[in-house]
Amino acid sequence: MKTQPDPVPALRQAKPRVPAKLEEFAAAAAMALICLITFANVVVRYFTDESFAFTEEFSVFLMVVLAFVGASAAFARNTHIRVTFFVERMRPRAAFGAEIAVMVVSLALFALIGGYGVRLVLDDLRFETTSPGIGVPQWIYSMWLPVLSAVIALRVLGRLVRVWRGES
Repeated sequence: MKTQPDPVPALRQAKPRVPAKLEEFAAAAAMALICLITFANVVVRYFTDESFAFTEEFSVFLMVVLAFVGASAAFARNTHIRVTFFVERMRPRAAFGAEIAVMVVSLALFALIGGYGVRLVLDDLRFETTSPGIGVPQWIYSMWLPVLSAVIALRVLGRLVRVWRGES
């Protein structure tokens, strides 16, 4: 089976000016912590028939962090998930337009998520919401939503600028 050539090969070879090493480190740290917390919970549950109360809460938080830093690294390297069925069949100019449109929509999406994340954090602070598992202030978890959304939006914006200038 012969594979179709990539219509926009230059766009696939883009390298970000700011390497994605920080995102890679954060993702590795989150995965390691999830593994350690889950393993410790299994061991404690096996020997005592009790579990740590915080494990599910921390694991869910760390999975959200993992998803966001992974998305940031993917946008930085231009390896984010996309449907290429139609783009692969377009002429180069149309594929370029589709790439620009994808970046603009992605930027808008993460800007909205970040904006609503700020509102969530402010509500958590105003109403003094605590987490259901261990009762820590909820804003400690929710503050990372707008922060990581902003990181992704900056990565998307950088990619958009590089594509627009034809640097990638």
